Amino acid sequence: MSASTASSGATSPSIRKERGLTGFLDSSPEGVAARKIYLKIFAPATFIIILVILSIFSIFWGALWKIPAYNLPGIVVDFDGGFLGETVVRALNDAPNFSKITWSTVPASQFSSGIDSLSDYVFNEKTWVALSINQGASDRLLASLAEPNPEYDGTLAITVLAVEARNENAFRSIIRTSVQATLDGLKHAVALQVAQRSSNATNLSTLLSVSPQTIISPLSYQLRNLIPFDTPVATAVTFVGMLYQLILSFFVVMVGMSARHAAGYETNLSTLALVKLRLASSFTSYLIISLFISVLSIAFQLDVSRKFGNAGFVVFWMVNYACMLSVGLALESLVTLLTQKGIPFFMLTWIIANISVSTFPIEVMPKIFRYGYAAPFYNVSRAMRTVIFGTKNRVGFSFGILIVWIAISCFTLPLFQYLAKRKQSRPSPQASTDRDADTKEEEKAHADQEP
Repeated sequence: MSASTASSGATSPSIRKERGLTGFLDSSPEGVAARKIYLKIFAPATFIIILVILSIFSIFWGALWKIPAYNLPGIVVDFDGGFLGETVVRALNDAPNFSKITWSTVPASQFSSGIDSLSDYVFNEKTWVALSINQGASDRLLASLAEPNPEYDGTLAITVLAVEARNENAFRSIIRTSVQATLDGLKHAVALQVAQRSSNATNLSTLLSVSPQTIISPLSYQLRNLIPFDTPVATAVTFVGMLYQLILSFFVVMVGMSARHAAGYETNLSTLALVKLRLASSFTSYLIISLFISVLSIAFQLDVSRKFGNAGFVVFWMVNYACMLSVGLALESLVTLLTQKGIPFFMLTWIIANISVSTFPIEVMPKIFRYGYAAPFYNVSRAMRTVIFGTKNRVGFSFGILIVWIAISCFTLPLFQYLAKRKQSRPSPQASTDRDADTKEEEKAHADQEP
């Protein structure tokens, strides 16, 4: 075999290097080394993502899988005082196990203005739902049985009061379904009792012809939604929008870090100057970004004037601003310790920990989720509902919680920056070794130059 033939049967390392690797399974020394480096990085990262799914994602799944873990509280007030009132109160106190509301009886004397006072009680969020057996319900039914009334309306007997805008998921999935299930069964039972009592009445034929609803539906109810969730675009503000604001805050943190490194500020500025720059950049950028988020909502016809009138937009803007500061400064602070590699995992935890307590009322969740009362998203959502729908005004309290989060980040950011600067100023062992080696070489060269 000639030399030319032998050389054509094998590829030299230099030629292989010029051509590059043939693929992931390349068997050359360079391919094996590259494959080891790739798998050493990719495989552990995949394993960490699996751990994130099992540990962090389970927070959100756990917040929903057992809803409701506890019943919502509700009150029953008997303004009637007759047999219908007694029947309804007894039935609700013995409510079936499938009911998601725990009813307690409150004397009518506590509500001096009747159902109006009860409405204020629900509006002020002292209970989630209230059921009123209205005054004169029994008398109206007995009067219609004695003298058939074609205008008899059984729905005037009971009024159920609730506020959908307080939490639309609770209203639709818990309150309304529980009320319907409980009262529909009670309606049927009362109708049977009335039919049996009226079966031997002398005016039965007249009653059936003039007022059949008195027999068929002697008892029914009205569900009065005191503040409806009547603005679908509000969902973008009270839930999904908060998630977007956190993600935008993460972008600001990453851009700020890249800008500081590119400008050399991380190494050239003092700790105090660097902290001032980071805080000033965050406060300024979040102010502008939150303004445009607020303007976007207004552009899609979100009404923010129901509670505070013309000042509603400013309040709405400041709630968005406080939201971005409370969640964004936490990221800005911790990125100093976690670096670019670790901060995405904290951001994911931060997102899930917040949204887990913003879907359903914390009262119906397992007790471990009671931390949600201090969570930024929960308090932002409550403040937004006041601005948009006019629910009970706890905007000041919500601002207070958010300001506490902002203050914590403003304290921890300088601390973490100081620790990072201190670590940065320490010479690494490798740098010390290299410096010692350079010193020895200089001394040797100097000694060789001496006569």
